[in-house]
Amino acid sequence: MKINQRTSPQFSIALVLSMACLSSSACSNSKPAVDTSQNDRAVAAAKDLRKSAEAGDAAAQYRLGLLYDEGSGVPQNSIQAKEWFEKAATQGHARAQLHLGMVYLAGDGAPQSAQMALIWFHRAAEQEEGLAFAKLGGMYARGRGVLQDFIQAHMWYNLGAAHGDLKAAEARDALAQQMSATQIAEAQRLAREWKPKGK
Repeated sequence: MKINQRTSPQFSIALVLSMACLSSSACSNSKPAVDTSQNDRAVAAAKDLRKSAEAGDAAAQYRLGLLYDEGSGVPQNSIQAKEWFEKAATQGHARAQLHLGMVYLAGDGAPQSAQMALIWFHRAAEQEEGLAFAKLGGMYARGRGVLQDFIQAHMWYNLGAAHGDLKAAEARDALAQQMSATQIAEAQRLAREWKPKGK
């Protein structure tokens, strides 16, 4: 017996969707190919960097600290990151000083200490590290490790902006909304007169 019956569009759509779901679930157990070459390169780079870092190269120590901080090529380890940042920072590496200050400010890999953060931010600022100026501005604006001082905060934000930190410029402008014209003028004078020690 021959039945000549038209299939409804709704049935056709349901049939196609069912087949698509079945085929995708059948393939879901297969694992996609993973490119391990990028991870292998990161591990090899970390090994090479470690040799230079252990030999006392401050730039390598800083970069190795970053790798530990990010978990790239090495297991993520905040304590190891802090140790490598500190080795580079004590040799005068400005970015390492900045990162070490951030470690102390956050308490990630070291005990939280706003005073230690201030020390390291000041050292990085002495080398005209732009973000260090902004970090100091934030500490004075919030009173972290120091008495809250909008004039000092504005000065540090202004120096950060002058060294290319756009967020420092935004923070300075927002802070200025809470300051008198006299306070802003004093902060601007201090920023103009600021010089790194020894210059």
